[in-house]
Amino acid sequence: MSMYPHRGLPQNAARLNELLDQIRTEFDNQVRMNEGYEQQIQQQVQEAQLIREKVYQLEQQHINIKAKYDEEIVLLRRQLEAARGGAPQPAIPGPPQHGGPSAGPPPPSIGMGNNLFSGIMTGQGGQGGLPPQPTPQDQAPPGPQHQMPQPPVLQGPPPPPAPPQQQPPFQQSYQGPGPNGFPGQPPQSTASPGPGKRGIGRPPAGGPATPQINTPMPYAGPGASPQVANHPTPDHRAMPPHPGPMVNNALGDLDVERLPPHVKKTRDDWFVIFNQHVPRLLDVDLVHTLNHESVVCCVRFSHDGKYVATGCNRSAQIYDVSTGEKVCVLQDENADVTGDLYIRSVCFSPDGKYLATGAEDKLIRVWDIASRTIRNTFAGHEQDIYSLDFARDGRTIASGSGDRTVRLWDIEQGTNMLTLSIEDGVTTVAISPDTKYVAAGSLDKSVRVWDIHQGYLLERLEGPEGHKDSVYSVAFSPNGKDLVSGSLDKTIKMWELSTPRGGQNPGPKGGRCVKTFEGHRDFVLSVALTPDANWVMSGSKDRGVQFWDPRTGFTQLMLQGHKNSVISVAPSPTGGYFATGSGDMRARIWSYRPLS
Repeated sequence: MSMYPHRGLPQNAARLNELLDQIRTEFDNQVRMNEGYEQQIQQQVQEAQLIREKVYQLEQQHINIKAKYDEEIVLLRRQLEAARGGAPQPAIPGPPQHGGPSAGPPPPSIGMGNNLFSGIMTGQGGQGGLPPQPTPQDQAPPGPQHQMPQPPVLQGPPPPPAPPQQQPPFQQSYQGPGPNGFPGQPPQSTASPGPGKRGIGRPPAGGPATPQINTPMPYAGPGASPQVANHPTPDHRAMPPHPGPMVNNALGDLDVERLPPHVKKTRDDWFVIFNQHVPRLLDVDLVHTLNHESVVCCVRFSHDGKYVATGCNRSAQIYDVSTGEKVCVLQDENADVTGDLYIRSVCFSPDGKYLATGAEDKLIRVWDIASRTIRNTFAGHEQDIYSLDFARDGRTIASGSGDRTVRLWDIEQGTNMLTLSIEDGVTTVAISPDTKYVAAGSLDKSVRVWDIHQGYLLERLEGPEGHKDSVYSVAFSPNGKDLVSGSLDKTIKMWELSTPRGGQNPGPKGGRCVKTFEGHRDFVLSVALTPDANWVMSGSKDRGVQFWDPRTGFTQLMLQGHKNSVISVAPSPTGGYFATGSGDMRARIWSYRPLS
């Protein structure tokens, strides 16, 4: 042990101080570097904000340019009509145009204003653009189809029906005539070509012959289709591949006059062509014709199959299926409307006590049918409502609107339970039979499926196998595991959903397209499945209704029974009947039965 224990301390202290100085220097360097990083991050945040503002400015400029373009198109179309000898079509007042002081985000591009429907309704599409020649039975009250002005075809797909006597200018970007800019009024009989459908700025679809095709309204029928959840859906995986384009399915191209008697059925004002390339399994007959005073935008059966509801201008009607008698008219006399107010979607509650209606005034009304009074009024949508569906739980209603949202409502609480936003206008909604999922079709060509209770987007059906144009109708199969969709691309697709088959992970998956049905000559506006899942039904702007075999993809028959677009088709939940609603101002109830 040393006699001088402190002799070595000064040297150790100096070394310690030196190390502390090095650490302090390194720390200062790191602090400066961090400050530099923070400055860089702040600069990047500022740059990102500038980019965001610039994009917003560009979007606003685009919206303003689009609005001016739409106005010029409408003006030119009127001038063209005047030059052809037709009376100029009056402009229908509508919401503020994009870019105006009170204009919110641009609405979906479903079509141009209330007119979209118009084109479809007047029967301009599908027949070379010529309006149908109404027969005495077709001419409901004054204001037949040739009086309806045809809406200009700006750029959006056709949504809901438009009123007969007014022709709203087609303002596709949703500025136009209709209350929300979504299509609405039935077109006049003119048939000028025009851009056709799609979203803002999208090129027209359909070409000159189908100018207003955009008028299809979002049907109310999707979710209404199948009501029987226990029937199995045919297994498409064991089915042969779908036929090549138009092979065996192009029944609309056949001349009924030249067909042999065994492949057709003709009556006074309707006929059926049967596909002679497949065994004949069905027969169809007309049961009732229900005349209306305006375009029939939607049809839907009650769950017991005893009644059919229709939606048209300003009112919804309920008919007895067995007698064809009108048993009820539901009209809100307090609605603040000076012109037309089309009911674009109707649906019964499962117990048949209530009827929900969705209209151009952005309101959902739930009617107590027995007392003819309004039980609930739901406000919240910012554009026209195109589609409704009532869940089997008896209290949940889904709605789809041109404001790019799907909303779920609780009629017991009187509240908006959930709002689901997407990138483009919603044309159609359907709730699955088990009330777990809600599906929606959009102008952006895709179909989405959400979990109703969690709000998760579970599936997005699109891509190479998906639709090439706006989707106007969706319907679940009776077992809830499959979905059919109809589009302005003239096809119907059947999708096998992954979620109901056991997928649990949140986040969108891609369902599988198991069948594509080709054969319609114009937009497919409404699709449904029969309650036994044996047939897919479709209604089109080509004025036809087709029954398709989901196992093979072949059409069984094509029914021509309307003088204008078939906007809505709906099967009876109890089987044996189906209903159609058309731009010819008529709804019809039909029977179908298997041949023994």
